Amino acid sequence: MDNNFDTLAIREGYKRTEEREHSDAIFLTSSFVFDSAEQAEKCFAKKISGNIYSRFTNPNVTAFEKKLASLEKSQACAATSSGMAAIFATIMSIVKSGDHIVASREMFGTTIVLLNTIVAKFNIDIDYVELSDLSGWQSAVRKNTKLFLLENPSNPLTSVVDVAKLSKISKNHNILLAIDNVILTPFLHKPITLGADIVIHSATKYIDGQGRCIAGAVLGDDNTIDKVHSFIRSTGSCLSPFNAWVISKGLETLGLRMRAHCNNAMKIANWLESQDKVKKVYYLGLNSHHHHKIAKKQQSDFGAIISFTIDGGKKAAFNFINSVDIISITANLGDAKTTINHPASTTHSRLTKQEKEKANISDDLIRISVGLEDVNDLIKSLKKGLYV
Repeated sequence: MDNNFDTLAIREGYKRTEEREHSDAIFLTSSFVFDSAEQAEKCFAKKISGNIYSRFTNPNVTAFEKKLASLEKSQACAATSSGMAAIFATIMSIVKSGDHIVASREMFGTTIVLLNTIVAKFNIDIDYVELSDLSGWQSAVRKNTKLFLLENPSNPLTSVVDVAKLSKISKNHNILLAIDNVILTPFLHKPITLGADIVIHSATKYIDGQGRCIAGAVLGDDNTIDKVHSFIRSTGSCLSPFNAWVISKGLETLGLRMRAHCNNAMKIANWLESQDKVKKVYYLGLNSHHHHKIAKKQQSDFGAIISFTIDGGKKAAFNFINSVDIISITANLGDAKTTINHPASTTHSRLTKQEKEKANISDDLIRISVGLEDVNDLIKSLKKGLYV
């Protein structure tokens, strides 16, 4: 379908059943019936297409995969049970024992824990580099390097790398470039069009947009996603039909929501930067952000994640968080409701002190995922926290 983003988000992927329903039907079934033993054999042999078992074939999951692939400008998509399942499926589908991964040290804490405590058990070496340091990525390459893994922008400090330039490095060494696009979504950023090989999503976040369920996705070319699908089929890290239906509904309003998220975030970032008690604001839309120019070049807007530091260390950060009223204290992001958290003690709490220091996760750092409430009400709430 050769339509624009909002049309694809609403119309792509789903095929009506013979009942002619307007809203997508939900296929809550574990398995599907064949007309004959011969048809079953052909389906299992992939000689004909058809639904077999909802662990690896379900109409709701397929509809979501097709829709998201069209939005990311990707050949194919594999849906997973969560964002972390998507990251693990990506790694294990590409990398084998004896291989090497280069990863950004500025990632979600659980991703780093996954690499260090689980992936490393398979005799896979991991080196970490600064996200924006292209020379660091180049220097870290070995003969057995198979994967570059990163978030772009990073969570929570919203650092970015020039994707097109990093892609040249990866392609020169026949390395697959995998980018977690959870913060920007395909509405604001399409890494595959800039040279990335794989895009990863926690669809739990903005793709759903209302904090209703858990889901993930991996996108790339047909060959890569075939491998990911095979891993999901064999390990059971699949997306449930109901969650696929919910997430597909979320996609229908993604463009509208991201426009509003970005608008609110820009106003709040400007307000925070004008406050004396705020030491530093990390928001890509601000000229003061060290990666503003790169972001402006490769994104259509700047997202809704704002992090900032305040005077007074951890105690002041906790007092701030405890004093806001209409903002939810939760580690989730990408919700219609604005959320706030303290990364050092929540999302990145399992990192060592040294790992936190390298990733600039300090005790005075606060992260906000700006929602869709009235921005003036949000600023009033933040003011209570700042001047408690």
